[in-house]
Amino acid sequence: MKQNIVKTRLKNGQPVLGVLSNSSDPTVAELCGFSGLDFYMIDGEHSPVTTAQVQDIVRACELTGITPLARVRSNDQKLILQFLDAGVMGIMMPAISTVADAEALVQAVKYPPLGTRGFGPVRANDYLLGTMNQGEAVAFANEQILILPQLEDKEAIDNLDDLLTVEGIDGFVIGPRDLAMSMGYYDGPGHDEVKRTIAGVVEKIRKAGLIAGTTAATGDQARALIDRGVLFCLNSFAGLLKSAAGDFMKGRAA
Repeated sequence: MKQNIVKTRLKNGQPVLGVLSNSSDPTVAELCGFSGLDFYMIDGEHSPVTTAQVQDIVRACELTGITPLARVRSNDQKLILQFLDAGVMGIMMPAISTVADAEALVQAVKYPPLGTRGFGPVRANDYLLGTMNQGEAVAFANEQILILPQLEDKEAIDNLDDLLTVEGIDGFVIGPRDLAMSMGYYDGPGHDEVKRTIAGVVEKIRKAGLIAGTTAATGDQARALIDRGVLFCLNSFAGLLKSAAGDFMKGRAA
């Protein structure tokens, strides 16, 4: 069983940067690991990635020292279980808008007595062939797995004060594009009202002693967010590739 390096860094107030990827190819995860990124977020929502492919992607992450996380497509206990059993070290769940949503997520991720996750001798606990017995594995997993609901609509923002009190949540990741559309801005999150809303949400999350996360398109954006207290910054794999390719192609323009 592996220590969750990303969760450890976050608990120590250190920022983490990573990528959200819709690729089903473990090589992509392997390359991201060798690049030095902190985490690789498997996108199980906006992608064709299947639970059967997750295991090999996680293996590639473990090989290169990058922490495997996943965005799961729905708040379904059995689906979440398959991602966790494959060795994913954290779940980012989209469209969490109510306390009931958040509590259901915690129940799915945590083993008893903190939740209702089912236990099996799977690769996440070394098939019970490692150094930990079942009780030790249960306690270790409950401590190590990262739980990050996504705030993506006006209802979630309206319910934020109550969401911040849900036991077992490590933090919240703001989805700026969906939030902007929920607020009536269908062309993106660049509007002042959206920016003010996100800034207010970040401040509330921080005051509650929880981790605030959101997207950053560039290193400069990530630095600015970190200076404001955002510790969990993610870009898309496509966004990183576009940025690097654009920078490289400046050579031709010269």
